[in-house]
Amino acid sequence: MGNRSYEPSTVDTRWLGVVMHAAFFLLLGGALARFVLRHPGEPRTPWIITLCVVLAVLHLLGPRTGDAGSRPARPTRRHSAWLALVVVVWMVLVVLAPSFAWCAVPLFYTGLRTLPARAALVLVAVLAAFVVAAQLELAGRFDPNLLLAPPAVAALATAVFLQMERHTARQRVLIDDLVRTRHELAASERREGTLAERQRLSMEIHDTLAQGLSSQQMLLQAADRVWDTEPDKARAHVRTATSVAAHNLAEARRFVHDLAPADLAGGGLDQALRALAERESGADLAVRVHIDDGRLPRLPDRVQGALLRIAQGALANVREHAAAGHAALTLTLLDDEVVLDVSDDGRGFDPAAPPDSPGAERGHGLPAMRARLRALGGTLTVDSMPGEGTVLSAAVPLEAPR
Repeated sequence: MGNRSYEPSTVDTRWLGVVMHAAFFLLLGGALARFVLRHPGEPRTPWIITLCVVLAVLHLLGPRTGDAGSRPARPTRRHSAWLALVVVVWMVLVVLAPSFAWCAVPLFYTGLRTLPARAALVLVAVLAAFVVAAQLELAGRFDPNLLLAPPAVAALATAVFLQMERHTARQRVLIDDLVRTRHELAASERREGTLAERQRLSMEIHDTLAQGLSSQQMLLQAADRVWDTEPDKARAHVRTATSVAAHNLAEARRFVHDLAPADLAGGGLDQALRALAERESGADLAVRVHIDDGRLPRLPDRVQGALLRIAQGALANVREHAAAGHAALTLTLLDDEVVLDVSDDGRGFDPAAPPDSPGAERGHGLPAMRARLRALGGTLTVDSMPGEGTVLSAAVPLEAPR
C-alpha cells in the first residue's frame, strides 16, 4: 500500500462534476433548440446562439471536474473571474431568452464548489431570484408554483452539496485517524520487536559470554593462587581457561549469526549436555549426566537450544554461588513434556526470600531462564533451602503452545 492515502472526495466529486457538466450542456442545448424552433429568423437569434457558444466554451475552460474536492476557504482570482464571467453571460442570455433560466441549476453546484460558504449562498440566492423573475416573465402571469419552485430547487441543491461536503470531511478525518493509528501500530510493533531482540541478546550474552568470562576469571584466580606452590595444577587451570575462552569465542560467533549453540552443532541435546558436563567438571566440581535415551524424541531446535542454555546458566550459578562438590543434569521424558533437572549439593538459598536479603535469589540468570521457558510455554521450578542444595527443574511441553 505504501504511503498513499485514499481521498473519498476525489472519486465522489469527480462523478458529481461530470453529471453537472452533462446536465448543464443538456439544459443549454435544450433551451437553444426550443428557442430556435419557436423564434426562427428573429434579430436576436444570432446573439442567442453566440452567447450559448460563449457560455459553453467558458464552462469547458472552468475548473476540471477532478478539482471539485472540498470548497476552498478563499477562491483564486482566476476562478472568481471565471465564475463572474459565466454568471454575467448567463444573465444576459436569460434577459434575451428567459427559457435559458433553468441552466442555473448546474451553476448552483459550480458556485457552491468554487466560492466560500457565505459567498456561495449569496450567489445561489441571486441565481434563484433571477430564475423566478425569468419564469414569471416567460409565463406572462403570476403563478405561485413559479415563485416557489426555483427557491426550493436551489435549497435542495445547496442542502445536498453541504451534506456531501460534511460527509466527505468526516470521511477524511476518519481516514486520517486510521492512517495515524496504522503508523502508531507499526511504531509499536517496531518497539516490541526491538525490546524482544534486546531481551534475546541480553539472555544470550548472559548465558554465553558473561558466564564464560566468569568461569575464566575463577580459573585464572585459582591458577594465580597455586602458581608458586603447585605449578602443574596452575597450568591445568590455565589450559581449562583457554578451552573455555575458545568455546566462548565459538558461541559468540554463532549467536551473532543467530545460529544454534555451538554444542548442538555436532549432535543433539544429549551429546551437548554431556559435552557441557565434561567441560564444567574439574577438581572442585563433578558433574554427572542422566538421560532417558530410549524414550527421548527428537526435540525442536528452539527447545534444545533453550534447555542447553538453561543447563549452562544453572551450572554457572552452581560454580559461582553454590560452593558445591557435585552436580547432576537429568533429562527426562514425561507424558506430555520434557523436563531438565539441575541439582547440586551446595549451600542452597531461600527462593521465597526478598531479593535484597542475604542468600536470596538474585542476578539475571533465573529471570532469563523463566523468560526462555515462558516463550516455549514451559515453567521453571526452583526447590532449595539454605544448607541443603538446590534442584532446578525446567519443563517444556512437547506440543508447541498455540
